[in-house]
Amino acid sequence: MSVSFVHLRLHSEYSLVDGLVRIGPLMEQVAAGDMPAVALTDHTNLFGLVKFYQAALNAGIKPLVGADLLLDAGEGETPSHFTLLCQNLVGYRNLTRLISRAYTEGQQRGQPLVQRDWVTAATDGLIMLSGAREGDVGRALLAGRSGLAAEYLAGWTACFPERYYIELQRTGRAGEEEYLHAAVGLANSHDLPVVATNDVRFLSADDFEAHEVRVCINSGRTLNDPRRPRDYSPQQYLCSAAEMAERFADLPAALENSVEIARRCNLDLRLGENYLPEFPVPEGMSTAGFLREEARRGLQQRFGRHLREVAADPAKVAEYEQRLAHELEVIETMGFPGYFLIVAEFIRWARDNDVPVGPGRGSGAGSLVAYALGITDLDPLRYDLLFERFLNPERVSMPDFDVDFCMEKRDSVIAHVASLYGRERVSQIITFGTMLAKAVVRDVGRVLGHPYGFVDRIAKMIPFELGMTLEKALEQDEDLAAAYRDEEEVRGLIDLARPLEGVARNAGKHAGGVVIAP
Repeated sequence: MSVSFVHLRLHSEYSLVDGLVRIGPLMEQVAAGDMPAVALTDHTNLFGLVKFYQAALNAGIKPLVGADLLLDAGEGETPSHFTLLCQNLVGYRNLTRLISRAYTEGQQRGQPLVQRDWVTAATDGLIMLSGAREGDVGRALLAGRSGLAAEYLAGWTACFPERYYIELQRTGRAGEEEYLHAAVGLANSHDLPVVATNDVRFLSADDFEAHEVRVCINSGRTLNDPRRPRDYSPQQYLCSAAEMAERFADLPAALENSVEIARRCNLDLRLGENYLPEFPVPEGMSTAGFLREEARRGLQQRFGRHLREVAADPAKVAEYEQRLAHELEVIETMGFPGYFLIVAEFIRWARDNDVPVGPGRGSGAGSLVAYALGITDLDPLRYDLLFERFLNPERVSMPDFDVDFCMEKRDSVIAHVASLYGRERVSQIITFGTMLAKAVVRDVGRVLGHPYGFVDRIAKMIPFELGMTLEKALEQDEDLAAAYRDEEEVRGLIDLARPLEGVARNAGKHAGGVVIAP
């Protein structure tokens, strides 16, 4: 069967503003629809990238990676939209830099924006979709400013030669047909390609109401608020190729170009590789050599303070030194000298600066090198702890020290690490709050405009235990099951909450999880 259409614009649940698509069900539906490829273009982020990329490959689907970005339109003007899709690794790196810059330099009123000159300086390996009626060209056309639209067009096509596509949509939203006819005329006059997208926000048309609730939760509005923007339509679901062919029967080239773009995008990501930062060592020394010196010096200090009984027995000293030499050889062979030095340095700094540090937990306590460096405070030989449980050449994986810092002072350790390695190389890990059973009932109840007492009564019926879901709650709690059966408002609330349960609601910052990059 010939391929007639590929979805190139789609927001997953990681578009926290307006996405409802979950990665697993997306792949199932794409595979069931015989679609060979699909794009993920979340709202100014790549949060779902790895999960999406791996799930697509596992399902035999070509992953197309990109993002929808907001372009600063000037003081007092609404930002315009556009989409970038990665053709290769060069494009991926350019996109990640643009997104990072939007958050670190481009935030305005809480929105991460990019500047036009940032984009035009980083176009290699990227394909640009114009943003349809919400792009700068589209807005100029709808405002009747064809000259300005042509000016924007000339700028983009000069920076994205043969990689700029005028985007067309038919989702039943205001201004789409007016824009489409003007855009097709502009494309014809400038000999530029057009491409159809469906600006997907949810998988099925039945999900539209749940999607509207999702948008209201994010914006803090109620569903029946007459002033809330109605920016979406029930047609923004994952249409089949046949449905898209019907919608664009008069513009077959717009469908064909979606397939052509999918062919042009061939991003090969290498996942699972470790990239350790360089630990600063004295001039003329290697990282491995410095680790050996530090470990041997640290062991001698332990002999002088904590291991005096061992130090008095030459046979035992030999046993410790032999174990140390063995561990150092394994650490060096596996390429982790820098890891041990990095961890030892920030633990030593914490202790020198009155930050309480735990003695060490987990398999890391089995390492004599860790004990010698002060990473742990447990003598592994005294307690017969195995180094191989922590680091084993036959099972290559990153070493993992469980480090406990005082909750009130750990921020100072993070600040020290950032100053040592460079603020641009250190970041705290993102976390995602999800709409769990109790929380989703409260969120949906508020959006539906129900009184607090009514929503509180339902939420309190849901058992308070780990892993609780609405389905389990209905099975376990007789009062909730009866209310769901007998009260129409309760049933409506829970039925609307179900498709939202477990969806990412907001992004946060992990309290102690820090990434140090080269």
